[in-house]
Order: sequence, then C-alpha cells, then structure tokens
Amino acid sequence: MMSAILMSLCVLPLIGALLIFLGPEKMARKTALTVSLLCLALNIPLYFGFDGDQSQVFQGVVSIPWVPALGIRFALGIDGLSFPLVLLTQLMLPIAIVASWSEERSPKPFMACFLILSSFMTGTFLATDLFLFYVFWEAMLIPMILLIGVWGSQERIYAALKFFLFTFAGSLLMLLAVLTLFISYKTQTGVMNADIAELTKIVFSKEPIFWGLNIQELVFWGFTLAFLVKVPLFPLHTWLPDAHVQAPTGGSILLAAVLLKMGTYGLLRFSIPFGGESFARFAPVLAVLSLVGILYGAFVAFQQQDMKKLVAYSSVSHLGLVVLGICTQNVDGLTGSVIQNINHGLSTGALFFLVGFLYDQRHSRLFSDYGGLAAVIPWYSFFLVLVACSSMAVPGLNGFVGEMLILLGTFEVNPWWAGVGVLGVIFGALYTLTLLKKILFGPVTTSENHSLRDLAWGQTLPLIILALFMLWIGLAPGFLINKMKPTLENYWKKPQSAYAMSGKAK
Repeated sequence: MMSAILMSLCVLPLIGALLIFLGPEKMARKTALTVSLLCLALNIPLYFGFDGDQSQVFQGVVSIPWVPALGIRFALGIDGLSFPLVLLTQLMLPIAIVASWSEERSPKPFMACFLILSSFMTGTFLATDLFLFYVFWEAMLIPMILLIGVWGSQERIYAALKFFLFTFAGSLLMLLAVLTLFISYKTQTGVMNADIAELTKIVFSKEPIFWGLNIQELVFWGFTLAFLVKVPLFPLHTWLPDAHVQAPTGGSILLAAVLLKMGTYGLLRFSIPFGGESFARFAPVLAVLSLVGILYGAFVAFQQQDMKKLVAYSSVSHLGLVVLGICTQNVDGLTGSVIQNINHGLSTGALFFLVGFLYDQRHSRLFSDYGGLAAVIPWYSFFLVLVACSSMAVPGLNGFVGEMLILLGTFEVNPWWAGVGVLGVIFGALYTLTLLKKILFGPVTTSENHSLRDLAWGQTLPLIILALFMLWIGLAPGFLINKMKPTLENYWKKPQSAYAMSGKAK
C-alpha cells in the first residue's frame, strides 16, 4: 500500500501532464487541479500508514533495477526526514495551480510544468538511491526555469539564467561528490552500489589531498555548497530575489514553499551522514553564515518597496534560522528546523498567494500603490494579518513552535548565537508589520483601489486550509513531531557538531 502511494506521487503528475498535452486547451487547468487534488488525497493514507515509531528507517520501499551494471536502482522510500516535506509538496501544488488560474499564455504547457515540477520535487525527497536523487535534483531545474523564463515578468530571461547558473554550478560540485562516493565504495568493496545507506559505510582516508582537506571533507563541501545555494544561505542567495520577482505567482509559491526546502533537506540527508567529522569541524562556520543571513535578510527586507522582494529577502532570513538549527545538532534544534521548514512553506506560500491576488488586479507590487485596503477588501485583510502573524511567530500559530525550538537548541550550544537569532526574529516582526501598515492601513490613496474585488470562494478555500494547518501546528504540533521523532533522535545521538563533541550541547 505505502509503496503504491509513493510511486503514485511520482507518476500521477507525469500522467496528468501527458493528459494536458493530449487534451483540449480549455481542460488544462481542470486537469491539473484534479491531478493535484488526487495527489493531495493520497496524503491521508500516507499519513495514517506511516509508522512514526519506525520513522528512522525507510518505509514503503520501492526498488527496481535501473542500471544493474552500476548498482543503480529506481529506489524510493520515506522516513521521518522526507515525510513532512512530501506532505507539504502535495498540499502546496493545488494552491499554486489555483493561484495561476488566470494565466492566459499557453495554459497547456504552463499547467503541465507545475505537475512535472511536483513529480520531480517529490522524487527528490523520496529517492533512496544517490544517482536517482541526483537525476531528480537536476530534472527539477527544467520546469522551474520554464516557469520563470517563459511565464515570468519583464526581466524573466535574466532571472531564469541566473537561477540556472547558480544551481547548476552547485550541482556540478555535487556531481563530483557523488562520483567520489561511487569510486570509493567500488574501491573498498569491489562492487558498484548507489544505495544511500550503503554509501554511508565508506571509510575515508584522513590524508589531506587538496587545500589541506581530506576526501571526506571534499565530499562534504561538494554536497553542502550545492545545498546552500538552494536554501539559499548568505552569501549564495542573490539569485532568489530575482527569481521570485520575475516568476509567476504559482511559480513563486512552489519555489518558496517546496523547492528551497530541498536545500535544507539535503543538508540533513547527505551533509551530516557523509560529512561525519567534517560537519563537526565546519558547523560553526555554517552557523555564523546563518546568523549573518538572518540579520542581513531581515535588514534588506525592511528596505524593500516591492512586496515580492520583501517576502523573498524574508526567506533568506527565515531559512538562515533553519540552517542554524541544523548546526546545533541537538534534538531541539533539529526538531525546530524540520518544523520551521514546513512553517516557512505554509506562511511564505500564503504570502505569495496574497501578493499575487493584488498583482492580478493592479499589476503592481509596489507598496506606494496601495494603502487603506482593510476598508476595501476585509476578507483579504483578515487572511493577510493571520499569515503575517504566522510569519512573525506569534504564539498559537505555527511559526512560534519552530522558532522557539531552534532558539532553545541554539541556546544550549551558544547563548550569544541565540541572542543574535532573537534579534533576527524581532527585525522580522518589524518588516512584517511594515508590510501590513503599507498595504492595509491609512487612507486609500489610489482611486483604482476603491474598485478592488475581495477574495472569491475559490481563492478563500486554499487560504482557509493553510490557516487551519497554521493553527494545528501552532496548537498541537505533536501530529508532526511524533512522526519524525525517532529520526531526529537518531541524528541527535551522533556527535556530529563540534560543540556536541566538546560536551557543550546537552
């Protein structure tokens, strides 16, 4: 049953994309939405069928020979790390499609790109074969580049090219790390194998071979740099604001809610297990970069006059906090990071949905073109305030749970780092309140805003669903944490962090 669900989540969107291309243009949107809702419905048996007590091992394993001579298999499985991200992907896909409903330019390939992107992102989270993971990781670039480069705004070609160059450069480094693992395993065992769990058994030489780094440290940086580009962590973040500003609304939703999570997922899935002592050595470096990114992203977001740019830079700040939690390598920090991954996807995806709603009517994202909308579109204003509170980590909503756990875990390792993290949270509240003030309050200064229409039911329903998840995680996060706990405890038991190894982490 579980195996069939995992295969369906990867295959159904591809079948849906084929049906869109074969069917009439007027059915493209309905076909895409129907397929996305089918995938979302599969989350229900997936959630109840997933055994949280055994989440440290892969469940629902699919293993089909692909390139037997190289030990490569089409292998899927789900554990406590991938489980919440698979659920998030299926939740955000129909919301992105609804947000893109009004797009008139070539709707067939446009909607097909969403389904193909969903398939590849889901495959990235489910792959238990390293080569298959790399294929999904690279393949995801194609539909995302098309969404930005074909259906984006005026500077879409520049943004798509910049996105490609940054991510492809990181992928080349990852490819070198992947090949090193293949060759090392073949040298030590005499056979080829791409199974992720098997490759973690490689014993690396401690001899420095390049710039004072040994093989394991080079493998660590090959993976880690690729993932840090995707997060993105300061100073590798410069592609993100351009991509968000130029992407269509649905593309921005999936980019923020799911695609960026592939970076933080990769750090947990590959950088820690394959890095071993290398992660211990370099975790403080990553932590400092995270802290800089938290403050930098918040400060730059505060200066923005474009709504999409503000949300984009807020992602740099929020995801810097997620990486900081990973660097703590204690159970609070890791749990907070995984939960905050989901929280960021929900709140930022909702923010892009709401920004896109205004842009579809006014074709402007500048704060100066708005103001006083609370009196004109009250339902929109209600949801914007709720989502903003989620982003600001107001107690009772999802953001509070993740940020509090990360800060608690960071305090155990280094109280000064936790203090800087708290500053980032405070600055985050400042720029979010500024967004609310400029959009909702004050007089209506532009005559066109008097005729703005409020949310229709088709737009309200996705926001209600997101709001319910924000409340559910904020008030009862155990429904997710209990599914991930054994996996996170397994990571916690490994003394990967330099501070954990020195006995400073509890």
